[in-house]
Amino acid sequence: MRIASVGTAYPPHRYSQPVIAEALRGRWEHKMEEPRLLTRLFANCGVDFRHTVFPLENYPALDTFEKTNNAWIKAAVDLGQQAICRALDHAEISPEDIGAIFFASVTGISSPTVDARLINRLPFSVNVKRTPIFGLGCVAGAAGISRASDYVRAFPDQYALLLSVELCSLTWQDDDQSIANLISCGLFGDGAAAVVIAGSETPFAKRNKGPRVLATRSTFYRNTERVMGWDIVNTGFRIVLSPDVPKVVEENLLGNVEGFLADNNLTRDDISTYIFHSGGPKVLEAMQKSLGLPADALAPSWKSLREVGNLSAASVLAVLEDYLKVHPGKPGTYSILAAMGPAFCSELVLLQW
Repeated sequence: MRIASVGTAYPPHRYSQPVIAEALRGRWEHKMEEPRLLTRLFANCGVDFRHTVFPLENYPALDTFEKTNNAWIKAAVDLGQQAICRALDHAEISPEDIGAIFFASVTGISSPTVDARLINRLPFSVNVKRTPIFGLGCVAGAAGISRASDYVRAFPDQYALLLSVELCSLTWQDDDQSIANLISCGLFGDGAAAVVIAGSETPFAKRNKGPRVLATRSTFYRNTERVMGWDIVNTGFRIVLSPDVPKVVEENLLGNVEGFLADNNLTRDDISTYIFHSGGPKVLEAMQKSLGLPADALAPSWKSLREVGNLSAASVLAVLEDYLKVHPGKPGTYSILAAMGPAFCSELVLLQW
């Protein structure tokens, strides 16, 4: 089974980090003892630009969970359609070819789900299998690839589609000026990504294009519920973001990777590239330190963070797109794709080019 393609899509409104900081400072400075703190925190997020669903001046009117969630549904369907069409075009297949859809998001909810709404827009089969995933947060991009790969392993003549849409600007909380919320508002961006996974007996896989998915590994860290996630409140999603996130990464990632590779008769010396979720400067630094990587080893992840921010589940998929289009591995070489997120947990995917 192979990763056939990635397609990304971003909202039309793109702002520099200082412009976003100034807009939020104007909204919140009367609620903060030290408004300049917001500007300093934003400057340290490693983000130069981000996309937002709406112009910045429209956000104060989104003052209830109902308004923000309704906006999320409409925008998620629109962006999701764009990302899917691009991924299908890159793979040179049509919606009718897809046997299963996996949809991941943690920034909004709907029933029927976004994937169902997209079936009414695009000519997917009425028998396509659907698996909506909510709550995995940043790890869901890698976990979604794993679950889609599980599907085509069972049905090798089929294609699976993973879609992630994350509209993080719709979770900004006007009544929360905690450090966690300020960092979250300075780090996360809006965007969508779709990935096509081709079963080993599909025409695409038989052309030996795209990296093979060799193995996957999920690891759950017990009793870490308050490291990352959401508290669901009257106004929507309130961030849970512990300063211990980099510590948890640094303490666990090396053992996870080495154990995973050993079970596949490999070592870290066999890995040519690491395709990592752009979690933020401290998270990327913790990943580099844990694995003893040189400073440029995660350059595409740092680039994605600078250009679009942390896209939650879609982030690692955007980084994967960069590897497929700009930095593909040499034939026969190995890569690790990885993300970490709420629970706390990690997801590793072993690829061979």
